[in-house]
Amino acid sequence: MEIPEDAVERIANRLLEAEDKRTPIDAISVQYPRMTIDDAYRIQLRLIEKRKKRGEVVIGKKVGLTSKAMQQLLGISEPGYGHLTDRMVVLEGLPIRVSELIQPMVEAEIAFVLKEDLKGPGVLVSDVVRATECIMPALEIVDHRIESDGRRIEDLVAENAGTGRVVFSGKMNSIADVDLRYVGLVFEKNGDVISTAAGAAVLGNPVQAVAWLANKLSRYGVSLIAREVVISGSLVAATKVGPGDSVKATFDQLGSVATKFVE
Repeated sequence: MEIPEDAVERIANRLLEAEDKRTPIDAISVQYPRMTIDDAYRIQLRLIEKRKKRGEVVIGKKVGLTSKAMQQLLGISEPGYGHLTDRMVVLEGLPIRVSELIQPMVEAEIAFVLKEDLKGPGVLVSDVVRATECIMPALEIVDHRIESDGRRIEDLVAENAGTGRVVFSGKMNSIADVDLRYVGLVFEKNGDVISTAAGAAVLGNPVQAVAWLANKLSRYGVSLIAREVVISGSLVAATKVGPGDSVKATFDQLGSVATKFVE
């Protein structure tokens, strides 16, 4: 453990202030070069406790950095996770205000709604399928509170894995008859197709991403609980957005989800 408890508290406060003022802070790992992933999750959990104290409700979790390309770029061998709160949810059809964010980018993901708890270690893909109430398309608006210069995976985890906003489709689907490895995606920005992908881009199977998360959380005494939503990682690279932009993700068999951005 490199970062002492009093510093964890200060860093969590700085991250909240960075979000409120829309001004990113310098990379934490520059000041603490021996910072570990466990340090990063300690900061994240302290940050979430502060969010809860100011009235936010945790509604689920997110898995990020699920693609092999991103893992290789950052020199890591596993994804990262973050928390979702009710304040982050934007209803489909309502605009997202760029002025409330710092440097927004959009990703297309598959969301899982749980009907049973999932507590690791030892959670398997079959356990995830059994515990899932439904799945639905989602858009995650990534927003970093830490400057990109010198930023490492530990910084990304500490800032709650860059979660800014999330939009869920109103179309809920059963997981029983869908092989998510082969579900195709068409991702559009301003009416133009900018990327395509399949579910296998997420750890080989988005279901595997949820199993990984349940097992990872057990290390910190946390479990996935019934009625939580888990967004399982982006099938495509994040795209930058600004005022006037619109994005849409259309998933084979699952439906679509869209949003637009205003000043």
